[in-house]
Amino acid sequence: MLSIIEQIKQGKLWDFHGGIHPAENKDLSNKSPIVNAGIPQELVLPLKQHIGSKGDIIVAVGDNVQKGQPLTQGDIAMCVPVHAPTSGTITAIEQRTTAHPSGLSDLCIVIVPDQQDTWCDKTTYADYEDRDPAELIDAIRLNGIAGLGGAGFPTARKLQGGLGNVDILIINAAECEPYITADDRLMRDYAEEVIEGVRILRHIISPKLTIIGIEDNKPEAIQALEQHVKEDDNILIRVVPTKYPSGSSKQLVKILTGREVPSQSRSTSVGVIMQNVGTAFAIKRAIIDGEPLIERVVTLTGEAFKERGNVFAMLGTPIAYLLDKFGYKADKKHPRVIIGGSLMGFTLPHSNVPITKMTNCILAPKRKELPLHTYEMACIRCSACADVCPSSLLPQQLQWYAKDQNYEKCEEYNLQDCIECGACAYVCPSEIPLVQYYRQAKAEIWARSQDEINAERARQRFEAKQARMDRDKAERENRFKKAAESRREEMAKTGGDDAVAAAIARVKAKQAAAQNEKPEVKPAVAAAIAAAKAKQAASAQGATSETLPDNSEMAKLREERKRQARERKAEKEAGESTASASSNDSKKDAVAAAIARAKAKKAQKAQQASEQKAPVADTAVENAEVDPKKAAIAAAIARAKAKKEAQQAQSESTSEPVAETKDVDPKKAAVAAAVARAKARKAAQQAEAQSESTSEPVAETEVVDPKKAAVAAAVARAKARKAAQLAEAQSEVTPEPVAETKAVDPKKAAVAAAVARAKARKAAQQAEKQSVTPEPTAETEAVDPKKAAVAAAVARAKARKAAQQAEVQSETTPEPVAETEAVDPKKAAVAAAIARAKARKAAQQAEAQSETTPEPVAETEAVDPKKAAVAAAVARAKARKAAQQAAKEQQNIEED
Repeated sequence: MLSIIEQIKQGKLWDFHGGIHPAENKDLSNKSPIVNAGIPQELVLPLKQHIGSKGDIIVAVGDNVQKGQPLTQGDIAMCVPVHAPTSGTITAIEQRTTAHPSGLSDLCIVIVPDQQDTWCDKTTYADYEDRDPAELIDAIRLNGIAGLGGAGFPTARKLQGGLGNVDILIINAAECEPYITADDRLMRDYAEEVIEGVRILRHIISPKLTIIGIEDNKPEAIQALEQHVKEDDNILIRVVPTKYPSGSSKQLVKILTGREVPSQSRSTSVGVIMQNVGTAFAIKRAIIDGEPLIERVVTLTGEAFKERGNVFAMLGTPIAYLLDKFGYKADKKHPRVIIGGSLMGFTLPHSNVPITKMTNCILAPKRKELPLHTYEMACIRCSACADVCPSSLLPQQLQWYAKDQNYEKCEEYNLQDCIECGACAYVCPSEIPLVQYYRQAKAEIWARSQDEINAERARQRFEAKQARMDRDKAERENRFKKAAESRREEMAKTGGDDAVAAAIARVKAKQAAAQNEKPEVKPAVAAAIAAAKAKQAASAQGATSETLPDNSEMAKLREERKRQARERKAEKEAGESTASASSNDSKKDAVAAAIARAKAKKAQKAQQASEQKAPVADTAVENAEVDPKKAAIAAAIARAKAKKEAQQAQSESTSEPVAETKDVDPKKAAVAAAVARAKARKAAQQAEAQSESTSEPVAETEVVDPKKAAVAAAVARAKARKAAQLAEAQSEVTPEPVAETKAVDPKKAAVAAAVARAKARKAAQQAEKQSVTPEPTAETEAVDPKKAAVAAAVARAKARKAAQQAEVQSETTPEPVAETEAVDPKKAAVAAAIARAKARKAAQQAEAQSETTPEPVAETEAVDPKKAAVAAAVARAKARKAAQQAAKEQQNIEED
């Protein structure tokens, strides 16, 4: 059986799974030779233009550099240095946007060229055949050469890994990506230098066979290479069918050798090493000419370019410079600039992005030339993506897992074997951007793996530190132990003991003895101490009892004040809770506030009036020797002032709440108006009754004895004070138990309370009116004139006082019926009970006062004996009648 090499020499080719045949569009840029792009005004050189780590910067801002001078350095194989593409000055070292699908920025060195293009000293290896391969590999690394096919893998690292492990060297000249013609024109224009670079690679690797794989759509390049290949070079130019992506490393190895590269492995694992045509050209320039990688061939294509073709562009050249120089005219609706081909390229965020070692094409298509993907639709499970996948993957499954961020499943389905060729997205009828999902998932997996690597490294460092600390501790303990043993041995030899051990033992013995010892207390001492303590306690107690005063009375007063404060607080909280319960209706709040203000003002007026009356009566006692006529005149003036103040209070109480009740409910307003009219009528009747009672001429008081009049006035004041105290005590009496009123309807209870108050006021008004009307009786015939006059005055005073008390009580308790719509049942029952109690109190006071209270004698000095007797009888009859009516009304209220 023939070997693989013999089969290859006989011209056998293999095939790979899948693949597509898209429109090539290479004729746009492969018709003209490569030209030089020139020197731009600014060069931006990213530190990382390859796969691997960045180098260390060895220049600073402001330094003048020459062409080919290294700007970074690194000691590891995966670190490739960056060189100055031309001479100039370093103006900045900062973050700039780089040519990457993410559009992120990276650290860059910015050079402003001086247009002199001055070279630095070069190191050449013209006799490379006499050089050691390791020396040439190191020279390749120092000249900054990385793979120019698009991956950017460091060439020196790849060559070092292939030494002694490979038997086939493949030069990739397929260039299968649509639109890209950089390698095609390079082989046409610089075929001799390309072949010389292949010879250098053959010298370093020493393979059994070297193959240049090129697609059949490049006949001019094939012819140019064949002209420069010699028979003793052992180089085969193998033409392969045009099929995308035959230019991929694994796929080209499969086509040319029939060997399959394992999953997540490189071609060196099957004895094959692959280099790009552009890389071979750069190796020739570095080894023979001494020029580092400072420029590369870039294809400028697309209908948006006026001048299409391939150019030698310096690394770091802004793409905007190339667009301006070669006549780029952006599409009006959808301007796009793509780095790479139409299948594997990515759109730039802006044109101020530099050329790097991996940039092989700048595509500027118009909208009709390369249509935009409108929107992504759902997968229809057509399996077209799986049929064309060159890596024999399941793209639809990978897309689902990548979209769901199930990266474990993505790795299980070999996502890392995806070469991101874009064949699956090209044939997808749902226009799903599959490659974008794969790139994102790969980046996330890589980030997670880096985190795991860092965590593992941190764990190893921590464990190593702990082991070192434990080892140091053990060594230290052993050292101390050996020192102690040697010391004991020396002490034993000299006949002494270990001084340190003896001292430690003595200290421990003392501590143990101190802990075990307990203080001994003698019985006599203990007894003396106890007696002293008892005596001290007794003396302290006696001194306290002697020195402390008896504050029991003050404590009682303090407790009484606290109790009163608690009661006031409870009443205030009850009022606040009632106000908060009624605050749901703003109209009711307005009416209640107006009525409360009116009541407060009226009560204040009444109090002031009573205070003004009291001094008038007091002056009668104090001025017993005053002229009787002047006393009568003063009494009349006081009564007139009291009537006037009462009228003013009534007018204010009826007029003030009107302004605040504009938005009151009609029914409530009607009730309030009725209440106001009733109060007005009552006030008029009271004024009329008082005017009748005080209309007697003052001249009738001339004959009364001044001393008796003073005595009578004093008696009247005493009785008035007593009646006021009784009224105050009764007002504090606890209302009837509410337990009987649990089932009372709130509206009915409120109406009953209002009726009770109205009846009490009516009884008082009738008592006043009846006290004016005289009824002759037979009992007045033999009455003493002075006693009769005194009795009549007393009767009138009682009637007036009863009326005033009834009015005051009616003002302190009434509430408009309109406000009882939302009353709590318990509160309504309590209000009804209070009203009944007050009605009974008013009746009792009226009856008691009609029998006991005397009238000031100042008005009864010259009264006719018969008329006085009649008036007294009438007053007593009216008082009895008023009491009977109040009792009947109370009974009716209780029945209701």
